[in-house]
Amino acid sequence: MHITKNTVVTMTFKVTDAQGKLLEDGKEPRAYLHGGYGNTLPRVEAELEGKEAGFQTTLTLPPEDAFGPRDESLVTTMPKKDFPPGVKVGGEIKGYDASGHEQWFIVKKIKGDTVHLDGNHAYAGQTLKFALKVISVRAAIAEEIAHGHAHGAHGHHH
Repeated sequence: MHITKNTVVTMTFKVTDAQGKLLEDGKEPRAYLHGGYGNTLPRVEAELEGKEAGFQTTLTLPPEDAFGPRDESLVTTMPKKDFPPGVKVGGEIKGYDASGHEQWFIVKKIKGDTVHLDGNHAYAGQTLKFALKVISVRAAIAEEIAHGHAHGAHGHHH
């Protein structure tokens, strides 16, 4: 079966940065619903369009095709007294950006009475290399199409 709109693609992908540092090992297969649902990067989806199980490729994506450029307006601080208990450096908390929109922030450091947060994706601003291997392709079921994502072993669980 070829990868087209409304197929579920199960693949592995290894991600490295421009210097070759391993960011994701690619050992755990992941499934996504293909066809513009926002479940993977658009360049990855474009590369896989029309391919079949067994297809392998390596893509080098600049920040604008990966997780975007860094946005320094998403780097902020908060008083430690307002910080939720149990969250540590490297953890994520939900907050709001300068426009009042819900935003996830990574806790970068806790220094004195101040918590330093970064709302950028961890890979924002980086050129990334993706080594992709398609494991399987199947037709999506109606529920997956309605929900906009893959279900099952390597997809989303409800």
